[in-house]
Amino acid sequence: MPASLPPCPQLPAPRAGLDWRALHVHREDERGAEFYHDCLEYAHSLWQRGLAARALLCLDRAFGADLQGDEAILRAWPMPYAATAWIITHTPPGIFLGNPRVHFQHYADRMNAPRREQRAWRAWACWALTRAVRPEFPNDPKHLVVEPALAAIAAGLRDHGFAGEAELWQGVLETAAA
Repeated sequence: MPASLPPCPQLPAPRAGLDWRALHVHREDERGAEFYHDCLEYAHSLWQRGLAARALLCLDRAFGADLQGDEAILRAWPMPYAATAWIITHTPPGIFLGNPRVHFQHYADRMNAPRREQRAWRAWACWALTRAVRPEFPNDPKHLVVEPALAAIAAGLRDHGFAGEAELWQGVLETAAA
């Protein structure tokens, strides 16, 4: 039985009994604000059940939601950079997390449609957060990819993300690195 982990303050409290069906209902949807919220909520549920790696994968899906940047949900629950950093930081030994640095490195470099550039820069932003909070995680030396500088990530988020997204990420990065 997976461990029960403390709540993540960066994610909405999950409904009781939440499972994969929370996202499955969106398979034919536009995957907008409701999908985004459900991804955050389900990620929190997975985290609390001790499934840290799966929670991060669910946050990947939240980053890929089809949002414009002005949705009310983003005021309540901004893009989950802080939640990503928090989960990576707070995963206890013995709970499977994998290597998020390698995950985000591969994810960013192999991104596909829709909104490829936006989603790739968000993955690079999470890669940088991982490096800040868990510098012991190595990269994948067999995956030849140019790892972007922090300034390039910020520029990518400014060009392809929401208004203020680059600053949101930089604030989380500064806090995480402190």
